Amino acid sequence: MNYGYIRVSSIDQCEDRQWLALKQFDIPRKNIYVDKVSGKNFDRPQYNRLVKKLRKGYVLIVLSIDRLGRNYDEIQNQWRIITKVKQVDIVVLDMPLLDTRKKGDQDLTGTFIADMVLQILAYVAQIERENIKQRQKEGIYAAKSRGVIFGRPKKDVPQNFKEIKNQWLQNQITSRQAAKALGIAQSTFLRWVQEIV
Repeated sequence: MNYGYIRVSSIDQCEDRQWLALKQFDIPRKNIYVDKVSGKNFDRPQYNRLVKKLRKGYVLIVLSIDRLGRNYDEIQNQWRIITKVKQVDIVVLDMPLLDTRKKGDQDLTGTFIADMVLQILAYVAQIERENIKQRQKEGIYAAKSRGVIFGRPKKDVPQNFKEIKNQWLQNQITSRQAAKALGIAQSTFLRWVQEIV
């Protein structure tokens, strides 16, 4: 039985490319599991459900090796669990050498090559992840040095803030009423009370 796994790094990313790649295997839609979360950590509920469902003789199809994890150790560990513990074949569509269906019991060379390619690709995936993080860090630093401000813009304190604050301090109004009068969130009002003298 064939299963597919799709992962995109955010809700906004589109998984169409991965769906199209899996389409050639006629996998029933119910056998394709999709996670829309970052691979930075391995908290992927659909992936975990899929791994629990896999049985000996099944085939797991993924577009790319980095769908299994984002660093060398995760990819190696997931590959071992799926192929050795679960005894499930894996097909990595963008790397034909990583198709465990092609190995025979006597084909040690094929197994050796697949294992070697897997290790190289897992290493490359980890290096790419580290490079992305480094480029992001450098980009943020460069933007900050140009004066770019990150996050939400700060709200201006209304002119009647001190008057409303005094009413609140004298228990004439609640913090919720004070926030409403100022047109801000209650948490913002309470923070301003602490910050603004």
